[in-house]
Amino acid sequence: MRLTYHGHSCFVVETAKARLILDPFLSDNPNAKIKAADVRCDYVLVSHGHEDHSCDALEIAKRCDATIVANFEITEYFAAKGAKTHGMNPGGGFNFPFGRVKLTLAHHTSSVEAGLHPIYLGVPCGLLIQADGKTLYHAGDTALFMDMQLIGRAGIDVALLPIGDNFTMGPEDAVTALDFLKPKFAVPIHYNTWPIIAQDPAAFAALAARSAHTVRVMQPGETIDV
Repeated sequence: MRLTYHGHSCFVVETAKARLILDPFLSDNPNAKIKAADVRCDYVLVSHGHEDHSCDALEIAKRCDATIVANFEITEYFAAKGAKTHGMNPGGGFNFPFGRVKLTLAHHTSSVEAGLHPIYLGVPCGLLIQADGKTLYHAGDTALFMDMQLIGRAGIDVALLPIGDNFTMGPEDAVTALDFLKPKFAVPIHYNTWPIIAQDPAAFAALAARSAHTVRVMQPGETIDV
């Protein structure tokens, strides 16, 4: 499994049988080195409806003939716009040709802007992906919650955790999340895109190290093998 980070919470995941993009936010992402038009993928995974996680999902899915995987309300919303979709809900998993995806709980909100009245798009989720003998957990946007201890039973190789605070966990809660999840290593996400979520990822890595956790800070455009 190979991960390429594109800033904020967006990753391209390459497996032996498919390419996935997680939480596609590229065209309006000030930290991304590529645009949505540069992406080639087979699946688009969306944790929740907010534009900074879903705004490029439709364009990428239609251009690549890719399948959007998300909660039921999000997939119905994009299916009505002509996308191929596979709807799920928290606690449910499905075996795709490349591996297994399970949606987990996340404590946040989920909507898309529509003038004065947002369209609410079901519950937010995390993404637990198993492929090529590896397990990746993309927490999405979430607060800390005790059931992360149950998610950790999957034997997580890499956890992608928000640290930006204000809208999600901050660094201190993210370290507690690592206590619960016990991944082999973690990558911080959802920070420094805007001033309101400014954080020092190196300081987070140092804080996590005090509790014997390994953090790998990735730069936009960087690729690692899990």
